[in-house]
Amino acid sequence: MVNFAEIGVVIQMAVAPAFLLTGIGAILTVMGHRLARIVDRFRVLKEGTIKKTFETSDELNSLLLRAKWTHWAIALTTTSALFICLLIAMIFIATEVNFYLDQYLSILFIVAMSFLVLGFLCFLREVSLSKSIIKL
Repeated sequence: MVNFAEIGVVIQMAVAPAFLLTGIGAILTVMGHRLARIVDRFRVLKEGTIKKTFETSDELNSLLLRAKWTHWAIALTTTSALFICLLIAMIFIATEVNFYLDQYLSILFIVAMSFLVLGFLCFLREVSLSKSIIKL
């Protein structure tokens, strides 16, 4: 017999991580756009449509560094999203098989948040590098 009250509680527990996935998706979109802009600018400079100067070489190195930080930000944030997906799946699995996976769920959430924090720190580093290109 299906216990509808229990299913309702499980769905309520899974909603918060699902909303978190929505937020992560939005920030991944922003990161992806920033990486695309970096790649576009790199191609313009590399193709030589702008005269090669010391400043061009310096900007190319800056773009490579920014691309590296953005890549790490995207990778870590995506890994966090994958762990959150596992968390949601484990919530439903634990209910179906009547196992108490509370400790594993907590660990999985902590790991997911750790990856998210590291991804945000990498993104913050890229943003700080991007503002250094502005010369006052």
